[in-house]
Amino acid sequence: MATQNDTPKSGSGANVEAPPPPPQHHRKVALIAGITGQDGSYLAEFLLDKGYEVHGLIRRSSNPNTRRVDHIYIDPHNAHKARMKLHDADLTDGSSLRRWIDTICPDEVYSLADQYEVAVSFEMPGYTADVAGSSEMFGSIPPPRSFASGTWGEYGWTPLPLSETTPFYPRAPYAVSKCAAHWYAMHYREAYGLFVCNGILFNHESPRQGENFLSRKITRAVGRIKMGLQSTLFLRKPEASLDWGFAGDYVEAMWKMLQQGKPDDYVVATGQSHTVWDFLHVAFGYVGLKCWNHVVIDDRYFGPREVDTFKGDARKAEKVLGWKPSVGFENLVKMIVDEDIELAKR
Repeated sequence: MATQNDTPKSGSGANVEAPPPPPQHHRKVALIAGITGQDGSYLAEFLLDKGYEVHGLIRRSSNPNTRRVDHIYIDPHNAHKARMKLHDADLTDGSSLRRWIDTICPDEVYSLADQYEVAVSFEMPGYTADVAGSSEMFGSIPPPRSFASGTWGEYGWTPLPLSETTPFYPRAPYAVSKCAAHWYAMHYREAYGLFVCNGILFNHESPRQGENFLSRKITRAVGRIKMGLQSTLFLRKPEASLDWGFAGDYVEAMWKMLQQGKPDDYVVATGQSHTVWDFLHVAFGYVGLKCWNHVVIDDRYFGPREVDTFKGDARKAEKVLGWKPSVGFENLVKMIVDEDIELAKR
């Protein structure tokens, strides 16, 4: 142990060189557009666990919806602890996005913000295109590594299985907009050498999924029916077959894409397809109910040009990224039901 006598005194004549300063480790900085959504909140948690400083862009509102990240938010006045910061931005305003990128100077940018609802995209195609199809996140100097979130809907009526080489045939304004964003990313990558990756994400769910999405509509109803607050669930096309995965798994794939030596595009999926009936049987059966006693098919929920079957081929992500989903279908459904049972109790 060093003592006072071990330290040369001034004027002692000892020629002792001062020890070098400790190395300064650069903390990676990430910017997430859409941080308050399902994917953004899981990604923020994931990156904070990796030691990142995380910045999130949110829509300006007098009543901001930050509930998905409230548990990891620290008041910025506690600067030594606050590694996540939120900033107001308008995703339809390119100057707003570029200003924050230029100010924050992130190492990585994750473009997750969207107008996700397919039905709404038919009613508001222009706004959907402005948000979902934006290329503004790629225009900063110097360019950070960037991830662009795509959707299985880009494939539309295309034969299975669906991989990175499968041609797109979108059947809704939302999917058309996401195709535009996909091609913007490829254009910036090939024309300007930017590190931009597209992730074509198949259905990914969680207890944080929006309540207007199919998975949460079912599980919310299961919770309410179990607690005697509701008796009937109205649905469309329960024979539709989808590739369902856990959102927490999918954000890891996003991050892995940006750690590679070169940018590329990847399908992120489980490779397994389950019908809505399968989801209903697991969800209702988990709480001791029979789904056919409570589900009513309502034609009013049918949309134009709908696609009934999707299954992704994520072998490239497994081979190149070393990524595989960790949560299976039944465990995923039960996880969401557990949350909505507790919600119904409250």
